[in-house]
Amino acid sequence: MASLTDHLSDLVEDADAALLFSPTSSFHDRFVDDGGGDDPDIVVVAPDNDVDAEVFVELPLPFDNVKDRIRFGIEGAMDADLVTEGDAVVCIASVFDGGSDAVIRVTADETIHTGIYDLFVNSRAEPSVIRDVFEVAIELGKKGQKGKPVGALFVVGDAGKVMNKSRPLSYNPFEKSHVHVGDPIVNVMLKEFSRLDGAFVVSDSGKIVSAYRYLEPGAEGVDIPKGLGARHMAGGAITRDTNATAIVLSESDGLVRAFKAGELVLEIDPEEY
Repeated sequence: MASLTDHLSDLVEDADAALLFSPTSSFHDRFVDDGGGDDPDIVVVAPDNDVDAEVFVELPLPFDNVKDRIRFGIEGAMDADLVTEGDAVVCIASVFDGGSDAVIRVTADETIHTGIYDLFVNSRAEPSVIRDVFEVAIELGKKGQKGKPVGALFVVGDAGKVMNKSRPLSYNPFEKSHVHVGDPIVNVMLKEFSRLDGAFVVSDSGKIVSAYRYLEPGAEGVDIPKGLGARHMAGGAITRDTNATAIVLSESDGLVRAFKAGELVLEIDPEEY
């Protein structure tokens, strides 16, 4: 039976880049050896560069869903200026166990370059923690609280500094606990507490440090889009004064936004995610 590489010529013809997702060393070497001339640029996308690829993009999370894996890989390549908008990209990935078994050709466009890759890879907190908080915000945006829109503010990472630049609005239900975001029961609690005022503070490793925090960073020089209110201003300002990442769910328009270093880096409609 012919191997996968025997059937790639039509798919890679005129492609600008070929993304190999977590390839084996033998597959990578064979693919590289078969290249040349006008063949596309080869980019390895994986958690680690175990195959010593010349061009490598880190995949911050396992992403069991192949669509998510490919989307994040392409966005990472775009962030690294290896792929630009309009490029034809061939993605070679594994759907089933046992090596590369799927080939997907897509066109890189603005819908792929959302800012999520940068949020996961280049934030202080662990990527899995950012993902878990982000998914709580997305689910809240889709379902609301008892069918009604709800707003929420999560500040992730650099928790010590964040706590020093904030004050309690009420009793902290997490003060003596050691619970972590990502636990299904804890996520139910987060959704319930989101109805009340104040920010959630989450550590680099995912421990929920506090709820009901009133953030008190200076807002001077923080530039947020017109129409966004105090919750977004506080999220932007706290990330300028600390190394935290802020994930904000807007009660008014239902969008999820993220801030890093005082800048808006992500804006997503939960219904389209």
